[in-house]
Amino acid sequence: MRIRLRENGPLVIDLPEGSRYLLGGEERVLERAKLALCRCGHSQNKPLCDGSHKRVGFLATGGELELDPR
Repeated sequence: MRIRLRENGPLVIDLPEGSRYLLGGEERVLERAKLALCRCGHSQNKPLCDGSHKRVGFLATGGELELDPR
């Protein structure tokens, strides 16, 4: 699994399509292979990103983490 910290944007998690996750106690299935999580704190759809980082001028460095799912 890979987590990308988008410069001035969200955390993007790359997962296999069809992966399941919990959101607000409800199990959901990913329709796409990416899940974007808010890190600016302004999303109206937390914990998911809704693009608010652009509106508020969020600034943050980018980066990448590779996780070994052992």
